[in-house]
Amino acid sequence: MEYIENKEVEEEQTRGIFQDMAKYAPSKIVGMIGNALIVPVYTSLLPPEQYGLYSISIALLSFLCILFSDWVGLSGLRFFRHHQIMQDMPKYLTTLVSMLTFNVALMFIVAYVFRDNFYSFFHIPAKYFFAILLLIIPVAVRALLFQLIRAQLKSMSFTLSTIINQFLTIGLSVFFVKFFNMGAMGMLLGMGVSISLIDLLLIYQSNIIKWFKLQKIEWTFLIPIFKYGVPIAATSLSAWIINQSNKFIMNSIKGFSEAGIVGVGYGLTLPLLLTIFAIITVAAVPRIINMYEEKIDVRPIISRFAGYYLLISLPIITVISLYCIEYVHIFANEKFYTAYKLIPYFAFGTFFLALTDYTTLQYHLANKTYIDFIIKLISGVVGVVLNVILIPEHGLVGVGIATLAANMLYFLLTITIVLPNLRLKFPYKTVSKMLLAAVPFCIVYFAFSKLNINQTIFEMIALMLIFYSFYWIFGRMFPKLSD
Repeated sequence: MEYIENKEVEEEQTRGIFQDMAKYAPSKIVGMIGNALIVPVYTSLLPPEQYGLYSISIALLSFLCILFSDWVGLSGLRFFRHHQIMQDMPKYLTTLVSMLTFNVALMFIVAYVFRDNFYSFFHIPAKYFFAILLLIIPVAVRALLFQLIRAQLKSMSFTLSTIINQFLTIGLSVFFVKFFNMGAMGMLLGMGVSISLIDLLLIYQSNIIKWFKLQKIEWTFLIPIFKYGVPIAATSLSAWIINQSNKFIMNSIKGFSEAGIVGVGYGLTLPLLLTIFAIITVAAVPRIINMYEEKIDVRPIISRFAGYYLLISLPIITVISLYCIEYVHIFANEKFYTAYKLIPYFAFGTFFLALTDYTTLQYHLANKTYIDFIIKLISGVVGVVLNVILIPEHGLVGVGIATLAANMLYFLLTITIVLPNLRLKFPYKTVSKMLLAAVPFCIVYFAFSKLNINQTIFEMIALMLIFYSFYWIFGRMFPKLSD
């Protein structure tokens, strides 16, 4: 496939992405704050065993959503522009809604038939399992509607809904736990009520009622949706294996308390960091898809924003890892302090995982998501094997090593298996300035360690300011390194 190099369109879309980033930023920043609040609030309300049960429940919810609902929403985003151009949106939406309804119904049938297997395999009580099944209904609807809003480039609607959902969930969860003494079940009930209310708002924001007219299912639409979406589900399942199966393995070996510690380490890294890092991709991906559909060469713009990701993420990840003990003490109840052992491994694992959003975009654009599935499955299997081998002897550190190794392997495979005409350019200029700025960063860090200032927040902020200040200075000193 030949692509058109169009600098004017590229610059126009770049400006559009930055504008969308500004609109999405409030939702992601507030989302990050909400995720940061969840750990201290929930760990103060729940003992380790109940927090472990809550973490296991959320991981199982994620597992079932991956299999039965999330990929339908992502397919809705991928082909939205195509069907908008073809002016057959009512048939397309009918197909999506019908698929989602069928999938959820199938989930209930499978869950009922194999319920005993679910209880024993995931080590979860029956009442929590059925609560999760009910919770999937509003979660599945939200997933589809969120993607439709993204496809329409309604960034402010997305932002508003996300912010309301974040704090409404926390508030209702605390209410049910504190005043009704419901434990982990209160968290799930709070989520269910909150997401159901948000679904009503999303129906209005997405304008789906105006477009949706119940028609016969267009069977020809199903082939590309399945071809694109099923490998995504398999790929997401492999990612789940890499980053969340460790909770179940830890629970089966050490019990709910240790699984709760893993849940805290996870909660302070992957969902928190990915939320803020996703400001770029949530804005860029819909526009990149539109450019690709119009035969515009998207490689330069993907490479540029991959460089921006490196610039934003690496300093944050590094500072959190250097101050991992203090970081956990700030956010978690003292019953969970041992989670600091996981932070460096989980943080850098998150870095590599988020970086693959750029390196795997090639498979999504070319509708060859099965490649992403295969390489992520390989990484997931490696992660499970490492967890089983390392946890009995090394405990939490074993979980961390396994998770980091699996995510690193996944990234390395994505830069090794490259599709024709979709190879990205390495952001040499950005990385060169980052390496230069790392020198004063390291000098100041070692100075802090010798002086024993013991002002964690001050030191973390100071190091970030030092890095970005010198990054800007070196950019001015060496104009050839500027974009």
